[in-house]
Amino acid sequence: MNDSRLKFLVIRRDNIGDLVCTTPLFSALRAHFPFAEICALVNSYNLAALENNPDIDSIYAYTKAKHRPKGKSVASVYWERALLLIKLRKKHFDYIILVAPPQTAPRVLKMVRIIQPKKVIGYINAGKRNIPGIDYPVPYTPRSESHEVEDVFDLLSPLGIAPPPPTLRVFPDPAMVEKIRPLLGRSGKQLLIGIHISSRKPSQRWPAKNFIKLINTLSAQFMGVAFVLFWSPGNEWNPLHPGDDHKASEIMEALDKLPVTAYPTHRLQELIAGLSLCDAIICSDGGAMHLAAGLGKPILCFFGKSESSHWHPWGVPYVLLQPPSHEVSDISVDDALEGFAELRQKASLVSD
Repeated sequence: MNDSRLKFLVIRRDNIGDLVCTTPLFSALRAHFPFAEICALVNSYNLAALENNPDIDSIYAYTKAKHRPKGKSVASVYWERALLLIKLRKKHFDYIILVAPPQTAPRVLKMVRIIQPKKVIGYINAGKRNIPGIDYPVPYTPRSESHEVEDVFDLLSPLGIAPPPPTLRVFPDPAMVEKIRPLLGRSGKQLLIGIHISSRKPSQRWPAKNFIKLINTLSAQFMGVAFVLFWSPGNEWNPLHPGDDHKASEIMEALDKLPVTAYPTHRLQELIAGLSLCDAIICSDGGAMHLAAGLGKPILCFFGKSESSHWHPWGVPYVLLQPPSHEVSDISVDDALEGFAELRQKASLVSD
């Protein structure tokens, strides 16, 4: 079939980091089929991770019930989703690439049946029978030694696209970047370090006192260094989106005489734009870490109860710290300072 007439829809409904780890698939798909129509179906929570991506022609997003805005009913959320799926059916896709593990695939296949593509590529459990509705099954065998990017990339094998996967790709909004550039304290050749303090998982959280000591020490060690403090706004008791306003306030009050800019990110686009202006990022494993990797940033990352071999930053210089306890709070400030020194050498970071 003529490349220019092919239509692909890639579906990934997971968290921000998961979607960022799918961007090499889009890059390879575009390189292999340069004139095809390549689309994505995601959810409203992770949508910004794909915005401005030149490998994607159209991005469609629906809202999960748990992410619906205040005042919006569950019924209206499902009604809007149904209308979107009917709209997608009219596109007459040749292939849907379903990026979902076998245990969740049947639920997503309910949406796929409404869209009615010609063919579906998706995972099945290795050694098990095919899942009805998947035309090109790809054995799913999570390997501790493989990366999420590599596992996702396997879904391109039925199309004749072979590894290795390229780097992650995330693109900030240019207008937003220019808007916030003056706010982040950047001047001349100053080294700007982004520090993201938020994490959904308790095991991934580093104490405020450690961030305070780390920033104080780095500021004393290096001339011409400034910092941006990123965090999820709100209070820590929010069950859906825990915030770190209190933690950030404690850090900023202790560092009021240092060049530290407070930058709470209410929207994902703000986080992406802010990270793009930094020279290096210090953060825990999570969405912000993968966004930073997609922006090509060197990363010092803290890992708690997650598989570092499967989720480490992909395609950028990084130093990963994970204590035997798998509790980020057990990483010492001295460990972090040594890690940052190693990162500076790996990434050739310099400051005036």
